Amino acid sequence: MAHPRSQRSSRSKLSGSKSLRPSNPTKPEYFHESIGSIPGTLQIRPESAPPEIEVLDYTSDTCEHRTGLTPLEIKSYLEHSSTTWIDLKGLGHEETLRQVGQVFQLHPLLLEDIVNIPQRPKVQDSAEQLLIIARMVVLTGPLDENSLHSAFMTEQVSFVLGLNYVLTVQEEPDYDSFEIIRSRLQDGRGTIRKKEADYLMYALLDSIIDGFFPVLEVYGEALELLEDEVVANPTAHTLERIHQMKRDLITLRRAIWPQRDAINSLIRDENPLISDEVRLHLRDCYDHAVQVMDMVETYREVASSLMDVYLSSVSNRMNEIMKFLTVISSIFIPLTFIAGVYGMNFNTEKSRLNMPELNEPYGYVICLGLMAIVSIGMVIFFWRKGWFSNYAMQPKSRAKSYDRSRRNSS
Repeated sequence: MAHPRSQRSSRSKLSGSKSLRPSNPTKPEYFHESIGSIPGTLQIRPESAPPEIEVLDYTSDTCEHRTGLTPLEIKSYLEHSSTTWIDLKGLGHEETLRQVGQVFQLHPLLLEDIVNIPQRPKVQDSAEQLLIIARMVVLTGPLDENSLHSAFMTEQVSFVLGLNYVLTVQEEPDYDSFEIIRSRLQDGRGTIRKKEADYLMYALLDSIIDGFFPVLEVYGEALELLEDEVVANPTAHTLERIHQMKRDLITLRRAIWPQRDAINSLIRDENPLISDEVRLHLRDCYDHAVQVMDMVETYREVASSLMDVYLSSVSNRMNEIMKFLTVISSIFIPLTFIAGVYGMNFNTEKSRLNMPELNEPYGYVICLGLMAIVSIGMVIFFWRKGWFSNYAMQPKSRAKSYDRSRRNSS
């Protein structure tokens, strides 16, 4: 068993920009083992990219960076006293993955959890190793209001923490939020090179949690725009965007909720591979995960309320339209009555009571004047009742009034 590590001085949390690699986001499909499969069976998806191995071996003074290594070439680094970060990207070759499992002496069930994706984020002790499974969220671009695609993608990242190494296995080679950690290791910035492997594991896990914030910022701004659109001019496309945002927020919740519990278990459970100093830093990482969870829950409530506002806005617009049509119909009802009465065929020569107005020289003008007086009188009556006030404000005018009220309140 590995011996407990000594106390190390604390430092501030890592921060910095993330590496954003644009691509079309894809949603992971849940893995289901074949019925009756042997435990430890690796399920390789046909679309998985071939694995690429990158190694950063460092001490407090030096850092060696190599790419394109084979699993057998990694073995020599594990025998050094330096700290080694082995980053494997892609799960598309079973033999390479099994060789990596042999080099790191991974139990077949641990290797199965790493390869068969997606797994629920968790922490699992195994002899002299610690397995951590997390989900990484990477922003892929702005949230286009004209499209119904997500602005992010998620992938599984597995950590294997040893005495002097950290093995990370990423699902996708084209998405990564670890670039800031690589640059700090190579440039010697910060204190990562002065720390041991458990601190590197914390820094990588912290960068994953920080990757949620730019994604949530994009969705927060999109929700504000949707609020204005739902109140001012809701359409069927607005409803589709609300549904898409609710699905995306559910995906984020599924990623961060168990991840928060996994970080909490790292803090709570004693493990000789994690020092007290790193456990203190993990508390800060846990606080960030809780903050992300609160933001996700808040945005989900906002998205759900937008659905109610959308239905209310559509209903109000329909009521205004029906009220306007009712008012117009009410105005034309007496006009139709007058036109119907004087459209009847009566012979005025038989009796003076058979519409004597038909013999008047100005009967036609009198009839039109009567219709105009009735129409104007009804319009004035409806206006005094306030039946025209709501409909007189068109959608664009309502949007401007809504924007002014928001600015005044802020």
